[in-house]
Amino acid sequence: MQRGDRTVLICDCGGTMDIDGAKLSKACGGTGGTVFTALCRREINRFTDALGNTGSVDVACTQEAPVFSEVAEEHDAGDRVSFFNIREAAGWSDEGASALPKMAALIAEATVPVPASRSLTLTSEGTCLVYGRGQVALDAAVKLSDGLSVTCMLIDADDTIPPAVVDFPIVAGRIRQATGRFGAFAVTIDRFAERNPSARTGLGFGRPADGAESECDVIVDLTGDPTLFPAPEKRDGYLRADPRDPAAVMSVVMEASTLVGEFEKPIYVNVNDSLCAHSRNRKTGCTRCLDLCPASAIAPAGDVVSVDPALCGGCGLCAGTCPTSAITYAYPDVQSVHQRIMALASAYRGAGGKAPRILIHDDKTGFQLIELSARYGRGLPADVIPLSINEVGQVGHDILLSALAQGFQEIVLLTDPRRPDDYAGLDAQIGVVEALLTGLGDVGGRVRVLDTPDPDALSDALYGHRPAQTLPVATFVPLGRKKAITRLAVKGLAAALGAPDEPLPLPIGAPYGRVVVDTEGCTLCLACVSACPASALQDNPDKPQLLFQEDACVQCGLCAATCPEKVITLEPRYALADSALSAQLVFEDEPYPCVSCGKPFGTKRSIEAIVTRLSGKHWMFATDDRTKLIRMCEDCRVTTQFHSKDNPFAGPPRRLPRTTADYEQARAEGRELEDD
Repeated sequence: MQRGDRTVLICDCGGTMDIDGAKLSKACGGTGGTVFTALCRREINRFTDALGNTGSVDVACTQEAPVFSEVAEEHDAGDRVSFFNIREAAGWSDEGASALPKMAALIAEATVPVPASRSLTLTSEGTCLVYGRGQVALDAAVKLSDGLSVTCMLIDADDTIPPAVVDFPIVAGRIRQATGRFGAFAVTIDRFAERNPSARTGLGFGRPADGAESECDVIVDLTGDPTLFPAPEKRDGYLRADPRDPAAVMSVVMEASTLVGEFEKPIYVNVNDSLCAHSRNRKTGCTRCLDLCPASAIAPAGDVVSVDPALCGGCGLCAGTCPTSAITYAYPDVQSVHQRIMALASAYRGAGGKAPRILIHDDKTGFQLIELSARYGRGLPADVIPLSINEVGQVGHDILLSALAQGFQEIVLLTDPRRPDDYAGLDAQIGVVEALLTGLGDVGGRVRVLDTPDPDALSDALYGHRPAQTLPVATFVPLGRKKAITRLAVKGLAAALGAPDEPLPLPIGAPYGRVVVDTEGCTLCLACVSACPASALQDNPDKPQLLFQEDACVQCGLCAATCPEKVITLEPRYALADSALSAQLVFEDEPYPCVSCGKPFGTKRSIEAIVTRLSGKHWMFATDDRTKLIRMCEDCRVTTQFHSKDNPFAGPPRRLPRTTADYEQARAEGRELEDD
């Protein structure tokens, strides 16, 4: 099949899939319709022929990708070949004969460009700490000592047989604290003791000491105790196994033996500090990412947060929950995810498909579950289109709403039950979507999480549940940050459903809403304006006014925390009206004129509030004359004080000048002349 300058090669995998090449080509807007049967074997020359073209070659096979890649490299065309899956995703299914629209969608998605991701280089010199009990830990250290610079630290050395030749340090101790990352771990050790080489029976150690410190590149934890780090599976270079499981211990030893040299770690998220709403003026606002990160890779850094890419495990929770797009997912780029969703929906409808559903899964356990279902079970229904991403936790409400607006009737998030912490933020994102949909008049219930390791349960859940009501299509081009994409999707769905432009209530903690100001108590000090990180609260440089742009508000709460009068509260909601896109007047006060010169210098409420609080209650404003200073502008206040009797700017009296004549006259008069 030829689609522009791209050659798409379709294979029915030995006749195991029912594919009408001509119809599929027509549905994809291509020419030609050849469907191969053994493209990776006896028809490999057809792949070679396709490499002779100058355009890209897309092969509908992932299982035999290594074979095709090797041939492509031999023809200097490796960078022009890509692979996508239609077998497990569509063809191998009880409804495979009806899966042509899905195949067309998968072909369209395969052509969406995905920007290359950045990476971080981590270096390991091979310094390894083997930490555990008894013979198991010592034997592991012996195995690793051939390739790594090993130190074995034992919690318990009872019944341990020392090696005949000790060519690596053996110490005793217990790790009190461990910090750092692969290539730069630091440990603090209590009851640290060096080995006594003259011990006759077993291993002996010297006098223990607390607070010893050491560094290493790799930690092999065979203690069986609680982990040294949160989310240990995400901490590269920290390997642990149950010491009672010989196979697990051997697996860890083999993995550790390879951890020498330079390694490329993906940078999973991009961070834009200028958009962060974490803190202002030592007041804490948004903590969503800090609350969710299972790997402790995010930490406060003044008014913003910092993400340590060396610790980040890529779960994506921070990107999914960040209301300002200060943190966005970059593996792959979140914009490409939106583009892929749009391509899937558009191509599916263009091929005659109706009411598609989307199954969002990771490219590891999620795909394995789909593959098992396709091989040994019913496979995926014809209307369920799988979308593979790095981590399901990266999905935010913007992605969910975008998929629904593009025409998907249901979104199923396939999660791994062994990693519940990686999906801790999904419920909140789904809650926002459900509130918006039901507020627009839809039945809701269009997003669900499927948490199962069973491929049969996966199939049963997909075949046995379909939305009862059709959600109208409100397609749009997903451009911009999270807030912009969300607005395009919600406005489109509102128009398609005929919903009025009324505000939609949202659950507490949602990143949309307004601030409610008790104008009776507001003094227009504008402290909230200076604290607002999103510029949702604004002032008017020409008038004493407080303005609010609802579309910009992220409900971080910094305004409420900063307000000295405590008259600000948050109201989570979604404003559909276009007025939310511009600053609206919240409160306006009269300018307060200086009682001396008449120049406006403040607001009536703020000056009167200060007078009420200080007049007669503070020693500096104990009298009416002193209180009057509060009602003056900055210039008149200085002038008045300068000319007052108790001028605070006055210094001690100047010393009088004395001359010789003064001293002679004083002597003649018989008196002492004082110099002071």
